[in-house]
Amino acid sequence: MTDFGQNAGMRVQSEKQAPGSDQILFPGVDKELADSARKWLRRLEGERRASPLTVEAYARDLRQFFHFLCDRFETAPGLEALSSLKPADLRAFMARRREEGIASRSLLRQLAALRSFAHHLAREGLARIDAIDKVRSPKIARALPKALSADKARELASGEEAGDESRAQWVVARDAAVLALLYGAGLRISEALSIRRADAPLGAIDSLTVVGKGGKARAVPVIQPVRDAVAKYLDCCPYHLEKDGPLFIGARGGPLSPRIVQLTVERLRGALGLPDSATPHALRHSFATHLLSRGGDLRSIQELLGHASLSTTQIYTSVDKARLFEAYRAAHPRAG
Repeated sequence: MTDFGQNAGMRVQSEKQAPGSDQILFPGVDKELADSARKWLRRLEGERRASPLTVEAYARDLRQFFHFLCDRFETAPGLEALSSLKPADLRAFMARRREEGIASRSLLRQLAALRSFAHHLAREGLARIDAIDKVRSPKIARALPKALSADKARELASGEEAGDESRAQWVVARDAAVLALLYGAGLRISEALSIRRADAPLGAIDSLTVVGKGGKARAVPVIQPVRDAVAKYLDCCPYHLEKDGPLFIGARGGPLSPRIVQLTVERLRGALGLPDSATPHALRHSFATHLLSRGGDLRSIQELLGHASLSTTQIYTSVDKARLFEAYRAAHPRAG
């Protein structure tokens, strides 16, 4: 038996590591500007501890902006050209990106990258791009996370489907263990797949240290049903797992790809009749929402999720309006 992703024609490959900042090129600009851009990226990697993929995304944002300037001014841009930019130039760039179909959230990230680069140039005394701070960022409607009901979340997190005999038993157990961590511990896919075999939560080990966004480590409690799911996977996994290697592996023994998890949830979603909003990340949302509905406080939930700001966690109070109204009706003297 093979993995679901393998049956899909080997469409999925492990994510390739982004190139280091020194290897990132900025064609079409003068050497001084290109060198300044690479130095900025190195600073993001070092001082800001940005991930390689984030660095590559910011480099791509900057390349697109430089390409726009080449077209707009019909010359290779340099530091002097950046200093002479007007707000109209930035607005024209945003309009171009809109025409190319970029979403508001991606455009917001691109402007954040440009602002960060502008501040780097000012800090180094190389150039001042005052126009960047005079352009308004696009507004983004903050969508509420779509949590599943407790029953549906448990059903999806089990990773099992009645009558499904197309996958190997160990693959079913592996998927169930990953999904159990997403719902039972509130992990992101990347966090679950980064767990080493040596750190597997088994037996009396009822906590786990994970590294989230920005390289921030946090301790997460792991309840017994989740530990049982991990133990079941390890009992039937046909591969020898090295202590320093990944806990979760693919059908051929390499690190498990996030896309495999996403494809598995897509298939389970169809089999269980769940909406399109039932994604792997929805299990993390469900974890937070269900904790809140059972009386969990926001500060504790913030720590469990690894949110840097409490305001990010407060969005779950909007999701759980039913509980708040129920508490109001039960407690307020004039609610009856």
